[in-house]
Amino acid sequence: MTTLLLTHPICLTHDMGTGHPEQPARLHGILKALDDPRFDKLQREEPPVGTDEMLRLAHPESHIKVIRDTAPRDEHGFARIDEDTAMSHGTLESALRGVGGGVYAVDQVMAGKARNAFLAVRPPGHHAEPNRAMGFCFFSTAAIAALYAKQQHGLDRVALVDFDVHHGNGSQAVLWNAKDIFFASSHQMPLYPGTGSPNETGANGNVVNA
Repeated sequence: MTTLLLTHPICLTHDMGTGHPEQPARLHGILKALDDPRFDKLQREEPPVGTDEMLRLAHPESHIKVIRDTAPRDEHGFARIDEDTAMSHGTLESALRGVGGGVYAVDQVMAGKARNAFLAVRPPGHHAEPNRAMGFCFFSTAAIAALYAKQQHGLDRVALVDFDVHHGNGSQAVLWNAKDIFFASSHQMPLYPGTGSPNETGANGNVVNA
């Protein structure tokens, strides 16, 4: 039993414009490092496409519709969500494979088919709030996986730990009222998006910000 690595070529097609900090080169760098012979034993698979049922664990139907309707249909299409966040032709499928990959990873680990899992995917998800795409993020990928683990596998306790220079406001918003799901974020303040104070502790004392 080894580590499950989930990645897909579509995640390299998500493009928010020249010079944008969240760019395909970030994933290229990770994949290049994982080509080292030391990682030959990784269990490599492609993540499935996430479903609307999965998305509804964290987002209302209205948000899902906005993202689907905004996604460019043309191969060279481009749609801006806000000043920092935009969609290209490959964005929607990339984001959905991130969601589907997170859920699939939970299933594989819980079934004992993998010891743990690593998702080399993009776009990221920790800034996506229930009703808002922002900060390069469209769906709350990790929070969906945590909620799925609780719902589908009946786990008594689930922890989501976020370490980033920015606060995971979207994950926190999705999990604010969750029972038995612990969310912790370590980040630098005051930086984008301005949330993540230590006094933000969740409706059930289940949130810790450092």
